[in-house]
This record gives sequence, C-alpha cells and structure tokens, in this order.
Amino acid sequence: MNPSIELCSHPGLDERIVIVRAGDEVDAVFVRTERFNVLIDTLGTPELCRTALDLLEEKAEVRPLIVVNSHMDWDHFWGNAAIAGRAPIIAHAAALDRLRDPATRQVLQDKAGEEARFRDVELIGPDITFSGSMVLNGGDLTLELIHTPGHTPDHLAVWIPELRVCLAVDAVEYPVPEVWSRSADDLRLIRASLERIRDLDARLVIPAHGGTCSPSTVAKNLAYFESLADRVGRLGGSRLADPELGNASGFRLEDFVAIPGDMPSDTLAFYRNCHETNLGATVQAHGEKLKSA
Repeated sequence: MNPSIELCSHPGLDERIVIVRAGDEVDAVFVRTERFNVLIDTLGTPELCRTALDLLEEKAEVRPLIVVNSHMDWDHFWGNAAIAGRAPIIAHAAALDRLRDPATRQVLQDKAGEEARFRDVELIGPDITFSGSMVLNGGDLTLELIHTPGHTPDHLAVWIPELRVCLAVDAVEYPVPEVWSRSADDLRLIRASLERIRDLDARLVIPAHGGTCSPSTVAKNLAYFESLADRVGRLGGSRLADPELGNASGFRLEDFVAIPGDMPSDTLAFYRNCHETNLGATVQAHGEKLKSA
C-alpha cells in the first residue's frame, strides 16, 4: 500500500518551496520560480508521483515543469514514469551507470515480489545528464545542482543561494547517513560532500529523511564520522578484523548518536545497518593508513 502524500513546510521556509512528504518513506521537494517549477525527486511509484502532482497543481500556476533526480535509489526515482513525456528529467551522468547496473532491476524485481504497489513501476532514466555541477536559472531563484557523491556515486544536492537553502537529499541524514560501500574511497567522498554542504553556510539544510531542516545536522553527521575514525584508530589488528565489532560496547550506533525513543523498530534496524556499513568503511580506511605508515 502506498503511503499518503502530504504537502508541508518547515519553520522559516520560503513559500516557494514545498515539501512533498510520502509518509515516513521519503520527502521530495517542489520549488516554484518565475520561469518554471522544479520537482526534486519523483517518489517511490508513479501513483505517488501523480498524486503529488495533483496536489501541487494550484501551486504550479501553469509554469513549465523540470524534474531533477537526486540519485537512482528506488524511493527517489521510481515515480519517473508519471513524468516521462511531460517534463525533462535531469540527473548526474553517473546515474546512467547505476540505471544500467543489473542490480537496479534486481531491486525492482525483489520489491515487486514483496509489495504489489511496485509491480507497475517502469524504470525511466533521465533525459539530460551533466558532470560536475549544473545551474537552473529560474529568474528569482537559482538552483545549483551540486555533485555530492559518497552516499551513492550519482548523488546530487540542490543549493538555492538567494534563500541560503540546501536541499541535501540523502547526503545529510538524521540520525546518520550511509556511505555507498565499505570502501575507504566512498567514506572519503561522503565526508568531503558533507564538508562541501557545511561550507555553504546554509540557513536551512533539508534532507529527504528525518523531517529536519537544521544546519546542525551536517555538523552532527561530520562529528559522527570523526568519532568513528577516532575510535577505530585506537584499535589493534585483531579487533579491526572482528566481524562483530559493531555489536561491541563503544562501537554500537547508540554509542555515537542519540536514538529517539519513539523511533520505530524497523527504522532503527535500518540505521543500524547504515552504521555497520559506515563502520566497515572506517575500518578499511584505518587499515590503509596503517599499511602506508
């Protein structure tokens, strides 16, 4: 069953920006400019996306629509079929590699086997891709599409300098983001992306999960990765190889971040898995450091 769609906002958020919330699953964002409207992400199914577009119709005010896919994770782009032929879809060039990866189709097959709502999903890729960064000039507002890899290779964030608002999508997350793999290279990328977002000095930082808009989330994410590196850096070789390290006192998720008491058990399990991947990448990074010393 699809989650319900709600249009909402954050305290202090300009009325030209609307949060499109699909229950606890994900937030997309709608931005109205003088020249066109921009939808950042199309949610997890075409039906969800169509519902969102219907709710946004009054705010759209008959302007052309541009769609941005922040990255090729299922909850962010599986609604593309609702847009195809109606609006151009923009993504980073690395999104094409992910779209062609057999693993992407396997995720769809697996989820369609679990939930009927995914059985009509068609994988639709972007019409326009770019490398580095891209700017959409809407007249009153500028949307800078910034490549922020680390969570995924194709991930991008959106910076609106006139409002000092960063739509960080999954590069920033509460309580913790997840690195793409247990690779030291991916860990370096996500930390660099977090630093880039921090250096924007945004007034509001809006991720796609967690319902927050506080710039302090960026600092907390960076502090989490720094604490991981510091704690792993004190370990000897035998502890580094321990596959159960993430369950040991001092290395569990709750030893690094505060867990809300009302967090659902499945959500907590998800973030524990994120932490395991982050810990694995940190262990690899420390192992490389030891070898080069």
